[in-house]
Amino acid sequence: MNGNSPDSTNKETKISDSRLRNIWIVALLANICCALWGSAFPSIKVGYAWLDISRTSDQIVFAGLRFTLAGLQLFALYPQLYHKVCRLKKGMYSRAFGLGMVQTFLQYFFFYIGMSNVTGVKGSIISAANSFFVIVLAHFFVRGEQLNLRKAVGCLLSLASVIAVNWGGDFSGGMSLTGEGFMLIAGLSYGVAQLLSKKLVRDENPVSITCYNFLFGGISLLAVGFLMGGTIPHFTVKSLLLLFYMGVISAGAFSIWTLLLKHNQVSRVSMFNFLTPVYGCLFSALVLGESFWRPEVLAALALVCAGILVVNHK
Repeated sequence: MNGNSPDSTNKETKISDSRLRNIWIVALLANICCALWGSAFPSIKVGYAWLDISRTSDQIVFAGLRFTLAGLQLFALYPQLYHKVCRLKKGMYSRAFGLGMVQTFLQYFFFYIGMSNVTGVKGSIISAANSFFVIVLAHFFVRGEQLNLRKAVGCLLSLASVIAVNWGGDFSGGMSLTGEGFMLIAGLSYGVAQLLSKKLVRDENPVSITCYNFLFGGISLLAVGFLMGGTIPHFTVKSLLLLFYMGVISAGAFSIWTLLLKHNQVSRVSMFNFLTPVYGCLFSALVLGESFWRPEVLAALALVCAGILVVNHK
């Protein structure tokens, strides 16, 4: 009889699950995600310059195009990976829609508006609160994810890394609802979305969830951006290639990240997100010509690595 037996398939699945819980595999895949997300910062800046985007409505449309394209990329790739069309189980579409509204629509709607009203330094520091929201929310809503001394120390070390990488920047100015307030709302949306993802992937393929998350959220961003008066920018060949790469960033990073969330504690994976600002600095240096080999950047790298080691040490 051809084909694998159920026992053989279950054994292969258990081996695959155990590999995805191995700290070295988690570290490697999480670093790939953070590197992709870090490259998004200079990519967005370059995209704004190439497409002459300055209005908030146009930024929302640009974000909608990015995530809709990411969803379409996953939808096209899915049959190559799993030999079937990307579909969700019965009853999962409404849950995926809810995730798309929280993770893609709400998070990036408030993020793009907030970033237009704060300095880059403040934005970086406030964005680092994302992982804090995840760990604190997990403490209250996820069994076995209680906050302990190791997690608290790891968070403080990693937060110190973000402060270090921005040392000497402009911390002046008060707070505003549409600036710092919207950035915090975006961070809270991110935290809630991580918990929703953790629950959804128990019953569904992470790539399927990510695909429909982006499609629902991206199309919603497009619709709201157009209602706000935004327009589709005039693309050139190089700006289209940039947009395609930004879609790859989202599709690849979020799919891998969601897969890691399925097999690991939320706090264990989320701690690696503090590496994103470090990768952001590195890619900004390579793409935008900004300085990377500064003492504060190297200190930030050491601190964030120490924070991750403290959280994951046994």
